[in-house]
Amino acid sequence: MRPQVVVTATLVLNATLFVLNLSVAELSGSRAVLSQAIYTVTDLIGSAFLLWGLYLSRRPADYDHPFGHGRERFFWAFISIVVSFTVAGLLALGTGFDQLTDPGKISHIGEALLVVGATLAASVVGIAVTLRELRTSKETLGQLLASANQGLKSIFYQDLIAIVGAIAAFVGLLAVYRTGHDAIDGLTAIVEGLILFLAGIVLSVESREYLVGRALEPGTIRGVFALIERDPRVARVRDAHSMLIGPDDALLALKVNFRDGLTTDQIELAIDEVASSIKKGFPGVHHVVIEPES
Repeated sequence: MRPQVVVTATLVLNATLFVLNLSVAELSGSRAVLSQAIYTVTDLIGSAFLLWGLYLSRRPADYDHPFGHGRERFFWAFISIVVSFTVAGLLALGTGFDQLTDPGKISHIGEALLVVGATLAASVVGIAVTLRELRTSKETLGQLLASANQGLKSIFYQDLIAIVGAIAAFVGLLAVYRTGHDAIDGLTAIVEGLILFLAGIVLSVESREYLVGRALEPGTIRGVFALIERDPRVARVRDAHSMLIGPDDALLALKVNFRDGLTTDQIELAIDEVASSIKKGFPGVHHVVIEPES
C-alpha cells in the first residue's frame, strides 16, 4: 500500500473542505458547519504530521538510531490523532455550548446543507481512495485495521467519523429549518465534538502500545519457529524477543540450539542462512539477531 497517496489525497480534500465549510459557516452562522470546518483544518494539520512522519521514517540508520527511524511514524501518528480528534473535539464542544447557551440566528440553511453534503461526499471519496490502495496492494480492510499502521488507520477513521459528523450536521440543520429553534444547531455541534473527542481517546490509547514497544503477533513468532526448526542444523529454538520499530519493520532476537558436532564456521554459516530465510519468509522482519546456545 502507498501511504503517501492516501495522505496526499486526504490533504487535498481537507484543504478544499475547510475553505467551503468556513465560508458557509460565516455566511450562515451555523456552529454545526463551523465544527465541520474545525475538523477539516485539524484533519489537514494531522495529515501533514503523518506525511512528515513518513518522510522522517525513511532516513537511513545511523549511529544514534542503528535500527533506523521507523518509529517516527508511530510518534507522528499519535500527534495526528491528538490534533485531528481530541483537539478538534474540544473546539467543537466549545463552539456548540456557546450556541446552545446563547443561540445566534441561523440563516442560509440551504447553502449549509449543500456544504455538509459535499463534506459527506468527499469523506466517501477518501474512504474509496484507501480501499483502492488496499486492493492494489492485495490487502483487506481487516488487515489494515489489525496492523500497526496507525497513520493509515487514523486516516480511515477520520473519513469514517467525518461521515458520521456530516450526517449529524445534516439532521441538525434540517431540524433547525423545520422547527426554527437555533439552539439545535449548538446541540448538533456538541454531538459532533463528543464523537471526535471519544474517538481521539480510543485511538490514543491504541497508539500507546506502539510507542512503548509492542512485540510481533504470536502467530508470526510461531511461524518463525516452524521455519527455523525445519533447518537440519537446528535442534530447537529456545527463546525469542521481538519489537515493532515501524508499521512494516520489526526487530527479532532469538536464542537457538544448534546440533552437536557443528564447527564454529558451520554455526556462523547456519546463523547467516537462518537469518536470511527469516527475512525472506517474513518481509516485515528486517533485523534478526541470533544467539547460538549449546
